[in-house]
Amino acid sequence: MSVLFLEYPKCSTCQRAKKWLDEHKVEYEDRHIKEKNPGKEELKVWYERSGQPLKKFFNTSGMVYRSLGLKDKLAGMSEEEQLQLLATDGMLVKRPLLVMEDRVLIGFKEKEWEEVFGE
Repeated sequence: MSVLFLEYPKCSTCQRAKKWLDEHKVEYEDRHIKEKNPGKEELKVWYERSGQPLKKFFNTSGMVYRSLGLKDKLAGMSEEEQLQLLATDGMLVKRPLLVMEDRVLIGFKEKEWEEVFGE
């Protein structure tokens, strides 16, 4: 199974998720979300694959999200506008993201990851 792990290395949740992947011997390609921000087309594919609302892809506790006042603006934006905005800054994207061929996991929920990897 091909797995892409998008993370911000200083993020403690990302560190825990990476440790979990290593302990469970899951092979993955590591990608620094700020240095190599996901593009709009990538985000669109991942969003569709995830089955989650697009709002889940936003890092709502991040400084960039708050400084842009997105809590009040997001509902009035089209899907296209939201994807375009997410593609402008990796710090807007919820992390970690685990991208697989058939699904995308947003954030680190250990129980969910165990179910996916058959633990």
